[in-house]
Amino acid sequence: MNLYLIAVKNVPNILSVIRILMAPLFLFMYLQDELIWRSLSIAVFVAAAITDIFDGYIARTYNVESPSGVFLDPLADKILTFAGFICLPFIDPVQFPWWAIGFIVARDVVVTLLRVYADYKNIPIETRQSAKLKTLLQMVFLYIALLIGVFLQADIMFSSYVHSLMDTFIMGWFMIIVVVVTVYTGIEYLVVNRHLFARSKADG
Repeated sequence: MNLYLIAVKNVPNILSVIRILMAPLFLFMYLQDELIWRSLSIAVFVAAAITDIFDGYIARTYNVESPSGVFLDPLADKILTFAGFICLPFIDPVQFPWWAIGFIVARDVVVTLLRVYADYKNIPIETRQSAKLKTLLQMVFLYIALLIGVFLQADIMFSSYVHSLMDTFIMGWFMIIVVVVTVYTGIEYLVVNRHLFARSKADG
């Protein structure tokens, strides 16, 4: 039984590492010119996202959460998400500009570093419901945008509708909404957890 528990305990971390490794694979495949590669990359992205569901489920069900898992799981999520967002300017640099991607990545990097610092110092931090809304909004937008990139490259029935959709610039406005919500939640996070900075100064 002990060996079984030891094996189960390592599964969430293994899945997180697999997700980290799948992120650059997805990025490489999506940026290829051939439609088959971009299509298969979506499958890789979805498979990587599924590992996130399973590692969280296993960690909670078997109560095998660990400090390394607390660090690896969100890190893997961010790396996979960043890989997805990096693809977007290659689809349409006007509606998905690099500056927008920069804001999203910068916000999540800063918040992630603060969370790592708080965990290291064993300082309690508060996560707002708006952050969960931000994550949901990002992922819905990201899946839609990545699929649009596939249909724009394909010569099939739905492609004409996707081209018409892009001509409306609605995805550009969606991108702006995602950036605004992301930046807002980042600022809110810093304000709500400003005690982290006070503790940092005290330690110094």
